Parts: sequence; structure tokens; C-alpha cells
Amino acid sequence: MKNRHLLTIYPSLFRKIKAAGYTRERMTTSDGDFVDLDFSRVGADRIVIILHGLEGNASRKYVLGMVNVFNRGHYDTVSMNFRGCSGEPNMLLRFYHSGDTADLHQVVQYIAAAGKYKAIHIVGFSLGGNVTLKYIGEQSHNIHPMVKSAVAISVPCDLKDSSIQLEKPHNVIYMKRFIRDLGQKLLLKQHRFPGQISLDGYNTVKTFRQFDDRYTAPLHGFPDAEEYWRLSSAKPHLAQIRIPTLLINALDDPFLGPGSFPYEIARQNPHLFLETPHYGGHVGFVNFRDTDYWSEKRAFRFIQEQQ
Repeated sequence: MKNRHLLTIYPSLFRKIKAAGYTRERMTTSDGDFVDLDFSRVGADRIVIILHGLEGNASRKYVLGMVNVFNRGHYDTVSMNFRGCSGEPNMLLRFYHSGDTADLHQVVQYIAAAGKYKAIHIVGFSLGGNVTLKYIGEQSHNIHPMVKSAVAISVPCDLKDSSIQLEKPHNVIYMKRFIRDLGQKLLLKQHRFPGQISLDGYNTVKTFRQFDDRYTAPLHGFPDAEEYWRLSSAKPHLAQIRIPTLLINALDDPFLGPGSFPYEIARQNPHLFLETPHYGGHVGFVNFRDTDYWSEKRAFRFIQEQQ
């Protein structure tokens, strides 16, 4: 399959995937909210934290595919649901965003404190990939010693660049879905926090710039979309990564602009490995010859090599 839109859409509509035998644990965050963690355990002494994309959750097929590959390879996994994505609204007015690394940091500490594992690895998709890369770049030399490696797939590591790309006509189907799904989440917030969120004129919101200017930025302490994008993009942090990290961005990804292909940064950082296959779409990488997709097998091989 070589059409970038088919590669992007096919897995979510037609892929048949084994469900994970999740056990849910609720982690209380430092600000009094919660994050739901879905564990899939096989009795291993190593674990992979998996982060989903925008408006995803632990039950998305791309997450389950990664869970299955690592469970078979004798890794426990924990699929982190971002705030408000686990099927229950979170407690606070804020929810989650592309640059919010604090919850991931607390998950790392939570797992490390359990005393069950000798190694932690992280795999992030799309928004979750940006959070992954930003986190390990921010932590740099101070990252928890149990965190051994990371893989990030289909990552808009330049958020402004990606937002501009998503405004293009060929991406209108995705943009409409994102705005619709985010609107439904805001409606729940409006009921819970009357007077603090207004959905008046929401039907005029057509782009991430409009959405982030009106909602994401003010709800999370940014003055506007531009500053939110600047401070939340992973790209400025890539040079500081100090653990083996694989970034996979397909050249045909309809969501990504040139800024999400940091060739020069990867050339200068021996810890960052950038792979840009010609085909894959956005979180696609469909494989008809195997139940596992190429990106899942590649992530597994990379993390295996870091043992």
C-alpha cells in the first residue's frame, strides 16, 4: 500500500487486532488529578510505557499492536491514557496537551518505585511521540537511570509546522474529526465547570490555530497558539537526548511538514536515530504479510538492541 491516506486510515477501520488483557491502575497526580494506566503483564522484569496520540486511548489498534509485540517478546507494558482519555473525564479544568511531560515523568517514577523492573522503555505515537521526545530531551543527563531507550513514531515534533500542514485541503477529513472529538470533550468540561469554558461559536473553529488560540493555550497557561507551539514542540529538545532514541517519520505522512524531519540534529546527536521510510502514512506502516506492522517490529528490534 503506497497511498498515504489509505495507509493512515486503513488500520483504524479494518485492522483486526488481539485485545490486551489490561489491568487498570489509577495514579494520582501531584496536582490532585489522575491518570489511568492499563498494564499488560507477562511476568517480565522490563516494561514498555506506551503513549497514544491525540484523542486516542489505550484501546486504539496501534497501541494494542505494540502491546502484543512486546508481550510476546517478554516485556510487560503499560499503556498510559492521557488525562480525560480513559473513558472518564479528569478532575480539573485542564486536560492534556502536546508538550505536557509532567504526567509522563510521574508515571516513570510510579513504575520505578514499584520495585518490579530493572529497565523502562518508552514508545510514543504522534502527540504521545512528541511528549516522549520532549521529555527525554528535557531530562537529558538527569533522566531516571531505569529509562534505557525510547521510540517515537509519526511525530509532529515541530507543532507549528504540523498545524500548518493539517490546514491544507487534503487533510480536511482529519481536521474535522479532531475538532469534532475535541469539541465533545470540551462540552463535558463546560458542564462540569460552568462559566469557565464557552462553546459559543464553536462551529467556526476549523483549524488547530483557532482551537489552540481559544482553548489549549489559555487552559494550560500559554498566551496564544504560537507560544504554545513554540514551548511544547519536541524539536528544540532533540539535541539534548542522552539515551538511545529512534524517531520514525514516514516521508509521505500527511500530518508532517519539513520541520518534523530533523536530519541535521540526528546527524549531530549519536543518541538520536532518525529513520524516514518513503511510505507509512501517519501511524500506518501497514503490513499485509504479517499480523504485526513494520513499525511495531522495528520498535521491538530497536529496544531489544539496547538491552
